[in-house]
Amino acid sequence: MSLTKDRFGGVLFLLLSLSYGYFAADIPLLPGDIYEPFHAQTLPYWLSGLGIILSLLLIVAKAEDESQNAPLLRSNVLLMIGLLALTLLFSVLLPWLGFPITTSLFLIGSYRILGERRIKMLLGASVPFALIFWLLLTQVLDVYIAPARLIFW
Repeated sequence: MSLTKDRFGGVLFLLLSLSYGYFAADIPLLPGDIYEPFHAQTLPYWLSGLGIILSLLLIVAKAEDESQNAPLLRSNVLLMIGLLALTLLFSVLLPWLGFPITTSLFLIGSYRILGERRIKMLLGASVPFALIFWLLLTQVLDVYIAPARLIFW
């Protein structure tokens, strides 16, 4: 059994599901909730279990056409590393630049890494989405998002 892109993704998803289930035990419960059929830890445990089952199926399932499922070594690992680095940069810049600006820059950078080069497409697909999502979170769902630490004006 060779390590293909699908199997590698399954292993990563398995690790994510296992760690999610492990840390679900840290979710605090109200007194007496342990005896309830549904409490704050129930859904995370179920999602973790479902993720474990699906990732194991992905790992052991045989691909229909092995020629379509190229080995991991031939896949675009640099693309994956670039997107992970961009995600790390997003988490560092978020408190300093604020949600709308950082999210717009993250989406623009992600689209660039994935191959989009047209400026109108990059801006049109990133900035409106980030602004609408920010307005939805802050105005409709009343989620508090801390303002940016850097003041530009």
